[in-house]
Amino acid sequence: MEIKIGVQHTPREIVLESGQSAEDVKNAVTAALTGKEKVLSLTDERGREIIIPADRLAYVEIGESAARRVGFGAL
Repeated sequence: MEIKIGVQHTPREIVLESGQSAEDVKNAVTAALTGKEKVLSLTDERGREIIIPADRLAYVEIGESAARRVGFGAL
């Protein structure tokens, strides 16, 4: 699934593909925003861990990833 994270005072957003379920991501974001956790920690498909301070989160967009189409006939 594709996750987009906006960080305060940063012009670009963080985009990652994750194997985590939408419910797991939502729970991690909720824990970070309610103060239970000081950071938002997510893992992407390649096993890299992304850690963002909870007080710097602007938004988190959780969406399904679309299959990439290749070639001229893929419409």
